[in-house]
Order: sequence, then C-alpha cells, then structure tokens
Amino acid sequence: MLFSIFSRKCMPPGITRRTQTIARHIMTKPASHEPPLVLFESQLSIRTFKLNRPEKLNSLNESMISLVQPKIEFWKNSELCSVIWGSGEGRAFCAGGDVETVVHDATDPNSRNKAIEFFNKEFALDYLLSTLDKPYIAIMDGITMGGGVGLSAPASFRVATENTVFAMPETKIGYCPDVGANHYLSRLDGQLGTYLALTGDTLTGRAVYEHGLATHYIPSRRIPILLESISALENPTFDQVNDIIEEHRSEPEQSDTFASPLVGPVRAALDFAFSHNKVESIVEDLNALAGHRDPLISHWASKTLESLKLRSPTSLKVALRAIRLGKTQSLIEALEMEYKIAAAFCNGASPDFETGVNFVLVEKIKTGRPNWSPATLEEVSDKIVDRFFHEKSPYLETVPEFKHPFTSGESREYVEYALPTETAIKDMVTGEHPHGGDTGITLNELVSSFENITDSKMGVREKIQEVAARRCELIDNADGNRVWLKWIHNAQLPE
Repeated sequence: MLFSIFSRKCMPPGITRRTQTIARHIMTKPASHEPPLVLFESQLSIRTFKLNRPEKLNSLNESMISLVQPKIEFWKNSELCSVIWGSGEGRAFCAGGDVETVVHDATDPNSRNKAIEFFNKEFALDYLLSTLDKPYIAIMDGITMGGGVGLSAPASFRVATENTVFAMPETKIGYCPDVGANHYLSRLDGQLGTYLALTGDTLTGRAVYEHGLATHYIPSRRIPILLESISALENPTFDQVNDIIEEHRSEPEQSDTFASPLVGPVRAALDFAFSHNKVESIVEDLNALAGHRDPLISHWASKTLESLKLRSPTSLKVALRAIRLGKTQSLIEALEMEYKIAAAFCNGASPDFETGVNFVLVEKIKTGRPNWSPATLEEVSDKIVDRFFHEKSPYLETVPEFKHPFTSGESREYVEYALPTETAIKDMVTGEHPHGGDTGITLNELVSSFENITDSKMGVREKIQEVAARRCELIDNADGNRVWLKWIHNAQLPE
C-alpha cells in the first residue's frame, strides 16, 4: 500500500502507469518452478536416486534418462560411493517408459529417429546399471512395470514389498517386452517368463519375491530404516548388504504356503502349455486345459485364454520368438535384439503399437479389444515376424547401430541373491550340485541343504517343498527308513 501511495503522489503519470502495470504482472504471474524429475542424495557412502514424477507413476521420459545416466556413470567410478539405491516417489517405482511420446514421435517421419533414439538411451541406461561393480539396490515399492523393470532387473538386490505390482504388459499395447526382459524372464523357473511375457499379467507383493523377480521381501514401513542401516556401512561387500536386507525381511503370514497362485497343479499346467514355440500350440493346449477336471487348472486356463485373445496377435508371436532367443543371449545381446524390435515397430512393421497405445493410454478404453491388424494369429505369418528380426528386413535397414556405454563391468547373475531356482534344486536332487552328495536325498535333507546354503532365507522351505511336490517322485527302498526323491526330468501335466 505504501508503494502505491508513493507512486501516485511522487511519480509522473506515465511512469506511474507503467510501474503499476509491471507490479500487477509480477503479482499475478504464476510460479514457474517445477519439481525436479529425479531427486539425488548422498548419505555417507550411499548414493540415491528417486524418480519424481508421481502424477505419471514415474513413467520414464528422455529427460529423466538424461539425468540418471551421468549420475550412475559418475557414481560407478567414484571411490566415495559404495552403494547405489534407486526408488520412486508415490505409489510407483516406475510404471514404464513414456510410450505416448514415443508413438507420437514415431508416427511423424520427421521425428521418428527421436523415438528410436529414446529406446537406445533407455536400454543403454539399463545396460549400464547391470555392469555396476558395487551393490545396487532397487526398491520396488509399488508399480514396477516395463521401463521400471529395466531399472530394477539389473540390480543385485531387488526389494519387493506388499505394495509391489510387477508386469511386462507390452502385448496389451501392441508392442513387445524389452529393457532386457527377454534375457531376465527366460531365466525364471520353467515357462513362467514366457507366460508373463505373452499375457502381460501381474504378480503382486510376496509372489514377486517367490518367483525370483525380487531377491528380498520386506514391509514397506521398514524401507527408511533399511536405508539408514545400509548408509551406516563403510565400503560394504555384496554379502554384507545382503545380510542387512535379510535382517529387515518380512515373515510369511502363513507357514509352508506360497502367496502366488502359480504353484502346484496350476504351475504344472502353465509349464506344459507355454513350452511350445508356436503361439497357436499354446492356445490349443489352453483350450484343452479349460476343460480339465481340476477346477483350479480349468479356471486358470480359461482366464489365460481370455487374456491372450485381447492381446495383439503380432505382438504375441514377436514376443514368443524374442524370449526363445533371449534364453541363450547375454544381456547386451538381448538388448540389441530388443532395440531392433523397437525400431521395427517405430518404422511401421506393425500398426499395432500405435493402435494399442491410443486405445489403452490415450483414449483410456477399459473394455473391449483394440482393432489389431492382422486380427488373428493365423494371419500373422513368419514373414511378418521376420520384419522384427531379419537383418535384411526393410524396417531395419536404416536403423542406427545400438550405442551403449563401454564399461569393464560384467552383469551379475540375476538369481544370485534370490530364492533357489528349480535348476539348483534339480541339481541337488540328482547329485550335480556343488554342495550335494553322490547318494540319494530325502525331502528333509533337501530342505536342510538349502537352508544351510542360504542361511535359512525366508521362503526357502516353502520353495523347496513346492518344487519337490511338483517335480519329484518318491522312491521307497522298502526298508522302512528312508524315502528318496527322484527328479522328473520332463514336466508332466496333472491328470
């Protein structure tokens, strides 16, 4: 008020009017400050990044990638940094990549290269994270899908909570699992990875841990305490970090059971149906299983069929070929393959990517099936699938080479700190495991062996018992003392 009175009495009329106009502009102009897309902090020897786009469920855009990658490169080479910690603000770690922008750029020939470059930058960051020679902890406390899987899967420690929702839902939007998923998912037990890649279905909470997608499971409320505990360590080893996380673990709500529904007869049916190399054969088996006398199997098969019928037929066939190739590929080889697949989609090898993104994310249609083209599996020929893989594909001829950081680090084993795999359990039963013996083994001995190896890791007993019940038969030597386990090498469908 004093400034206003002074202006009117002491300033010439023209200056007064200009001053008042400027003052009104200053007072009415909205604040332009935007919160940072990624928050970075240092706590003693630990370095943290937090994705900070909660209104978009921390979906990863090019600006966020450009912020995170140089930090990771700096921390990788910094002697002051001993642990890297990644998390997300709000109810998601990261719900995926910003595919709306990607599709918008891909539909315009003038900006198509920008869409392809996005995938290059995203996959290069995923690869960089996999080569860290220091502990990297990914906190999957919330939605972790697509691009969020790309940020968390390379972590030596992947922490799930009761809030975790995991999926690779790309076939829902006419695309294909990427970010290294064809390397990681193909290394899960049995055909679980194939099932997740094709259906795009979700796993939640403890089930994410039980199936090896997370290495640990702790209550969400303990995450701040865990961060404080790890930051207090000076130059910790990987095993020391593992021990600290184990101290904060959650206990199962009910002993001797799995939270996941994908166990027992349903799991046997899953491995049986999704073992094929043709999507049509998978669908044929699911149709047969929908009439199975076990209601658990029939219900699961019917529900899975409904899911597959809603997915892009082209995406299903591309995804199946990709995960079969990914089984024998290194991570960098899988990322290079996925980069070409993404580029082919951007270059118009299929219209389904644009169709799916518009249907699901832009128009937000909740029911029905997008107008996929081709509309049926039978119409998707090998020639169409070749567009995404063949070196002479016209959709790949002009694609720039995949650029990734040159680093001396090597990717760590995905399952190193997770629950024992079925392969490890098989090896113990058959005597091929380094910690096994050359004689038969009982169920109690099998459980005890893995409890000793893992220091009684949460869920080990349940995992061993579930796998043994499904993949072993009992051999009684008729002396009344011991009942041996014999591994069933070919997964069998329950009668």
